[in-house]
Amino acid sequence: MAEGNGDICGDVELKVERTEDFQKLLTSGLDEKVAAKLDDIYKTGKLSHVDLDERALDALKEFPVDGALNVLTEFLNSNLEHVSNKSAFLCGVMKTYRAKNRAGQAAAPPATPSSAVKAPDEEKIKAILDRTGYSLDVTTGQRKYGGPPPDWKGPAPGNGCEVFCGKIPKDMYEDELIPLFEKCGTIWDLRLMMDPMSGQNRGYAFVTFTTKDAAQQAVRELDNYEIKPGKSLKVNISVPNLRLFVGNIPKSKGKDEILEEFNKSTAGLTQVIIYSSPDDKKKNRGFCFLEYDTHKAASLAKRRLGTGRIKVWGCDIIVDWADPQEEPDESTMSKVKVLYVRNLTQDCSEEKMKESFEQFGKVERVKKIKDYAFVHFEERDSAVKAMKELNGKDIVGGGSVIEVSLAKPPSDKKKKEEMLRNRERRMMQMMQVRGGMMPTPIPMRGPGGSGPRNSAAMRGPMGRGDYGWAWPWGNSGSGPWSGRWSGSGAGSWGSGGPGGAPAPGRSSRGPWGSAVGGHRSWASPRQGKFVR
Repeated sequence: MAEGNGDICGDVELKVERTEDFQKLLTSGLDEKVAAKLDDIYKTGKLSHVDLDERALDALKEFPVDGALNVLTEFLNSNLEHVSNKSAFLCGVMKTYRAKNRAGQAAAPPATPSSAVKAPDEEKIKAILDRTGYSLDVTTGQRKYGGPPPDWKGPAPGNGCEVFCGKIPKDMYEDELIPLFEKCGTIWDLRLMMDPMSGQNRGYAFVTFTTKDAAQQAVRELDNYEIKPGKSLKVNISVPNLRLFVGNIPKSKGKDEILEEFNKSTAGLTQVIIYSSPDDKKKNRGFCFLEYDTHKAASLAKRRLGTGRIKVWGCDIIVDWADPQEEPDESTMSKVKVLYVRNLTQDCSEEKMKESFEQFGKVERVKKIKDYAFVHFEERDSAVKAMKELNGKDIVGGGSVIEVSLAKPPSDKKKKEEMLRNRERRMMQMMQVRGGMMPTPIPMRGPGGSGPRNSAAMRGPMGRGDYGWAWPWGNSGSGPWSGRWSGSGAGSWGSGGPGGAPAPGRSSRGPWGSAVGGHRSWASPRQGKFVR
């Protein structure tokens, strides 16, 4: 009822006109306030009901009303110009909101465009897109430019065509990176990794060229390139990781059974790698490695298997990337006089090994650790000859053939310790998400490979580059790795590892132990920092 001054009485409510989709939102189970907010967004044209899939609606229903309203406000304030999948983008906003809530940041009001961090130059980006005919697809986790070029014919570029670009200033976007990398060759795509928590980039990107030559030229010209005063890029060839580590599987399962089981829940699985005990070939060691045909297939499998919802033979499994390894250069390997020997049975003693290997030259010493050992030769030629003659042979007559290869120098100590901390942190987060399930100790090692990122360095059991060298190679008593491991005293290839003392600066008290300390459980010595 109207008052004399033209005002409306407080008990009279204004009716807001709703779209025809409002009732659909209510029918789907959304709270009325959340449905109203979503309907308001529909009216702006930034989102339509057909853009939302069932996954996004279900996720919204799980949110408290206030949280859902904050998420939708944040979504409305986002720049959606280059967002092709708005439903996935909304899910990303919800995921980020949860993460901020856990970190105690959600109490702050939703960010507005004026309070946001430095945004990309849209005019420059538009000019680049108009010039090249490429597209730009933005999600909460990355900004992807291109792929494939408009006039491209033939298959996608293979291995060796992608470079990793690190140490990118956090406030930099593709409008500054594309012109720089274009000078080296035709870009297939550029993926700038974003941090949804801060709104800035994560400091690294992947650039795929149409040819290997262009990728190599980018490394030559742009590695250590000063992109801003005092800010230099780090550029190197990137090889996709195709392999996953899976822990906590039944030890009674064989390779074919594991392949069949994981093929039920993942696509693109090409190979299963297991390690059986030399003394019991019928059992695996409680873990395996799954290799996929593409990095995308491996990434999707990791995401699916890592949710904790999928049980394998009734077991809660642990899934992580199999760690890529850095291959020593030829110059370094040409000095190696130590052999790495694995697949040894319990009755294969150090004395028996020395007797078998010494027929090819003087052996300084042999150090056996469980089912693998290191054999130190006085001369490199003797080591190479022994490797060629004894690899794949049964030296004790028990029917178990050994594997012999040149031992690799260790990774940088600080880098290795950082890798271990990263893995332990990820495992702790995974356990918290799953409600505190504590896995049984499993050695996070696996088969090596030829590339820095295309294969696992988690060899079984301990890698041939996991123990410190003396300096120079093959001699003991001095240098940066001298005395690094407890055990046989010389400090070059001491016992260390399982049952030994932790490496300097490391504690064996962590929840997963340490690959270089007293436990070889949930840690790998070569966790790549920028594994995708």
